[in-house]
Amino acid sequence: MLPTLNHNIDFTKASFKEFENIPNHDMVQSATAFQEFTDYMSENDHMNFRFVTKGCGPVVQVKTSFMKNSKECISLVSNDYLNFTQHPKVKQAAIEGIMKYGTGAGASPLIGGHHEYHVQLEDKLSDFFNRPTGSSIVYTTGYTANTATLQSLLKEEDCAIVDMEVHASVYEGLNSTNTKRFPHNSMIHLERALVDAQNKFRTKLVIIDGVYSQNGDLAKMDEIYDLCEKYGAYLMVDDAHGIGVIGEKGRGCIEVYNLLNKVHIISGTLSKAFGHIGGFIVSTPEIINYLRYQARQQVFSSTSSPAANGLIKAIALIDEEPQWRTKLAENIAYFKNGLLSLNLNIGTTQSPIIPVKIGDPHKTAQVARMLLEAGVYANCIVYPGVSKKDARIRTSLMATHSKEHLDHVLNAFEHIGKKIDLTKTR
Repeated sequence: MLPTLNHNIDFTKASFKEFENIPNHDMVQSATAFQEFTDYMSENDHMNFRFVTKGCGPVVQVKTSFMKNSKECISLVSNDYLNFTQHPKVKQAAIEGIMKYGTGAGASPLIGGHHEYHVQLEDKLSDFFNRPTGSSIVYTTGYTANTATLQSLLKEEDCAIVDMEVHASVYEGLNSTNTKRFPHNSMIHLERALVDAQNKFRTKLVIIDGVYSQNGDLAKMDEIYDLCEKYGAYLMVDDAHGIGVIGEKGRGCIEVYNLLNKVHIISGTLSKAFGHIGGFIVSTPEIINYLRYQARQQVFSSTSSPAANGLIKAIALIDEEPQWRTKLAENIAYFKNGLLSLNLNIGTTQSPIIPVKIGDPHKTAQVARMLLEAGVYANCIVYPGVSKKDARIRTSLMATHSKEHLDHVLNAFEHIGKKIDLTKTR
């Protein structure tokens, strides 16, 4: 079936964006229209999302709606950068946590769900960032860490000044405050926003990522920090993709810029380099104490399970086994050089996130399908992950990828490039 028009939406040119708010459609009608679109995408083998895999690793079994059987593929979709989800010491610590404490927290942190292992984890995080005890708080997810924290700290008298490419969770946390956005890493526009906000708002909070999740590039954090100091603003850095991976000691981009003890709020995740799930905030003990009693997730939602005991070991391994970061850095350099030799556009990435920018979303979906046929599972990133004209294949490398794995992927891109033009205007 190849409909050219459906609900006044041309399926051949549409993305998820067209279905966000369809005029004159109630919620059931909108869902029905979207179902027809995803059915169309599936019929044309472009629905490259929500595949079923069996765990994290450099090689995984992948099952899709258009496959009869699962297929072994090299995985480039995981943020398990150090592959700590499979580290035997981390697994053992998680098992010990479950055996000691059970399988759940049982309540929200405020009313009985704040357990010994939570205290140990938060103390470990404070120490990891060389902050005093009481400087960290753990949330159920990294997404929640951003939304709940920002909703608590910023009100209608305040203003958030955000890089336009920050994570979606940041924007969701700003619904109750004023927001100014500046073009990605543009110091001229950031300074203009700071000047404009200087005498208008009670709190001015600049929010940036450390590593940006779609392009893999880094914030100009030193320049941003200096501007914050100049205009009396605070700085929050969401370094979800940098912590544990980047920096001489794995403390992330903030370490690279020597700002570990200067950034006012550090936001991070426990689901990437640390190999579990959860999020955290590191700040002053006063800010953390405020969040314990004011962040709605801390008040009304249960938090991490005793399996989080594995995180305490994972954080320790950043210092105890630095060879994983070394191997990851080697893989990044090798793979980037290989993609560049194929004349592919990988942008300005400086991290394990390496995009292959193609542009057209439907062509990108076709490439993702061809990669899968070649035994490579990589993410097809289209709107809303990126703008409609900036679709790409996003690859995420792991320390446990071998040179042979990476060569297989490079050969697949080379083969596909002979059939489809993969170059995008740089």
